[in-house]
Order: sequence, then structure tokens, then C-alpha cells
Amino acid sequence: MPLDPRAKRFLDMTAVMPGAGDARPPIAERRTALAKLMQFARADRISGPGSEGNFALPDREIPYRLYAPSAANGAVLPGIVFFHGGGLVAGSVTTHDLICRALAEESGCRLLSIGYRLAPEHRFPAATDDAIAGVRETARHAASLGIDASKLAICGDSAGATLTAVACQELRDEVKIALQCLICPVLDFGAAWPSRREFARGYLIDQATLAADLADYLPKEINPADPRVSPLRAGDLNRLPPAIIHTAEFDPLRDEGDAYAVELATAGIPVDHTCHPGMPHNFHALGGVLPQGREVLKTIGAQIREALS
Repeated sequence: MPLDPRAKRFLDMTAVMPGAGDARPPIAERRTALAKLMQFARADRISGPGSEGNFALPDREIPYRLYAPSAANGAVLPGIVFFHGGGLVAGSVTTHDLICRALAEESGCRLLSIGYRLAPEHRFPAATDDAIAGVRETARHAASLGIDASKLAICGDSAGATLTAVACQELRDEVKIALQCLICPVLDFGAAWPSRREFARGYLIDQATLAADLADYLPKEINPADPRVSPLRAGDLNRLPPAIIHTAEFDPLRDEGDAYAVELATAGIPVDHTCHPGMPHNFHALGGVLPQGREVLKTIGAQIREALS
């Protein structure tokens, strides 16, 4: 179907905003732009504010924000570890606060949003190391967090979904992960997928931004096809948790998300995949202009609730 008219109006508006063009703006502007974009997030139901904490590792601390659904009442509940998007150079637990509050409320889960390190200050594999450690520590401290360690989901949007997929692959034989949820995921920097070419400019996340973010994140000696960067390139997808995958028709990242759903299913992994017609990248965080954004948060929450019940 054609691009949703409301989405088109929004994309036309963002195309003339400062920073839009053939080159990604400097990193400070990139981060400010994402924070402003995330202010368009809306949800019909949200949990209360989260509480701050951190995991103390021998060489660093990993901050997190822990949310509980309004009906928690101190009960031990299924858990979600969440990784925010932002190209691994932008975003934070604060920018994605409303998304996390919506998912916690709709899923009935406690949700731990991980504040992983960002590039270019901290290049690969810092974010990956923090993601893996964040999942490991959540499972280790589940009881004190009020989480049922046997019902743990890992979820992320955009580049946060990259970290989700990598963590599930790396920890498959170490941590019991009951579910992975990928929203508009970035999964393959090793190939020029048709959707990346078709929607290279003017669809919220441009090819120039993807390329610049990758350059900031990845040292030159690391191959972009490394599975820790491009988890679609992992040769072995066996023993991974069931997956919920949401892609968008007018997203440059659509094809790699769709392909991962196919590859997982081929490996015998249960997959619930939806490609949303007429929608751009990050539409789930644009509920202020796209009612589909509010609806998909309800849908994802209900899917997680059912999968972990």
C-alpha cells in the first residue's frame, strides 16, 4: 500500500528540519534530534515512573531504569530487558522512557531499560559488551529485581534490536531467555539490501545517517559483516528463543528484519512477524502523529504478555 498520508506529512516536515540532507549532523546534533523525535511518542496506558539502579561490574557500572506495571503490587513478575535505539551513538533510558512505560504496562512485566555505552566515545564492542552483561546481570539478580528468571524477554528497537539479537545469540547456552522482541531492527551492515537503497533518503533514517553512525561505532579493523555487528550474518541460529519481529513497509531496514524472520523460522525457531503497511522506521515511537504507533505498543505488549504467561 502507499505511504500512510499522516506519515508522509510528518516525513515531509522532518525533511526540511535543520540537519536533514546528504550528511549526518555532528554527534551532538544527532543526539538532540533523536531526543526531539522521541517526544512524539504516545501511549494509551503507561506504568509509573521507573527507578534508577546500576549493575556494578569489576571495571564499570551499567546503569538501568526499572519499571513495574501498575498492578505489580510487589509480586514477582516476568521480566523484559530493553535496549533503546539511536544507532548506537544516540538515545538513552530517558529518550525511550515512554516506550518502556507503555511496554511494561501493556505486558504486565517488570522492565529493565539498560543504559549501555555509546559511540564515538565508546566504540565497538562496548555497547555489545554492556548488552550481554546487562542480560546476564538481570538474570543473576532477578529475585532482587522482582523478576521471574524463567520468564525473561529481551527487547529492543532499531539499533537496540541489534543488541537484542546479538545478546540472544551470545547467551543462548548460558542464560534462559524465553523470548526476543525486535522492533524495526538493524541486522545487517554487510549487504546493500533493496529497502536500504529504495528508502535511502527521506524516510526518517537516511543512508547517510546509517553510514555515519556505523563509522562512529565500528573500528576500521572490524568487518561490518561480523555477526556481533550484523547478527543476520550469524551462521548458527539454532537454540535461540522464540521471536516477535515488527518491521515497517517504508523502513530502509525492512528487508533485513524480514530476512531474519525467515532465517529464524528456517532454523525451527517460532517467529511471530508483522510488516506494518504504510509505516516508516520508528513508527512505534510516533504515536503523537500516527495512531498506528500507539496501537503497535499495545500489540507488542499483549504479545509479550501471552508469550511469557
